[in-house]
Amino acid sequence: MNNSWNRIIYRFWSPIYDRIFNSGVFLKARRQIFQQTPFKSGQKVLFVGVGTGADLELINPSDLNITAIDFSPDMLHRATEKFKDSSIEFLEMDAQNMTFENETFDYVVASLILSVVPDSDKCFAEMTRVLKKTGKIIIFDKFASKGQKLSLQKKLLRPLIKVLGTDIGLNFEKLYHENNANLTINEDEKVMMNGMYRKIVISKIS
Repeated sequence: MNNSWNRIIYRFWSPIYDRIFNSGVFLKARRQIFQQTPFKSGQKVLFVGVGTGADLELINPSDLNITAIDFSPDMLHRATEKFKDSSIEFLEMDAQNMTFENETFDYVVASLILSVVPDSDKCFAEMTRVLKKTGKIIIFDKFASKGQKLSLQKKLLRPLIKVLGTDIGLNFEKLYHENNANLTINEDEKVMMNGMYRKIVISKIS
């Protein structure tokens, strides 16, 4: 995966994305995550890799100061059209190289983005950088099973699925331990597909 290829592949995904990832078990999982998230009025919230805005449909954006970024102009356009009468600030931006100041946001929401970007370490580091000291990162994504090696089937499928724009072999534990100098995990919950998809909440250590 690289940024140029991701622009191309998500031009293809954008018309059908909601039918797959904002319906059925995915919609149920998203609802579960955001019904349990205690956003407070006026907080600054960053949605990293907002896609078509599926997550935004499950909260009350008028209560929050929301910034939503995506590297794909096609995906971002669909999200913008859904919320064209809202105060949400939509920006075309690379999640691996954000232009925000340090410690800007109360919450950073990262749904299905770490497994998509070419460099998950850079993306994770950037999310940490822009998070306030009292803030939290909410991750919803697919990861390799804890403490287990990838099966032969997944090893064979992984390169092919990467061509389609996502990684089925990302190891969150490795990602976290390489970037956790001042972080702690508050929640780590299996959400769907026998724990392949997880909700992880992270905060900074005061």
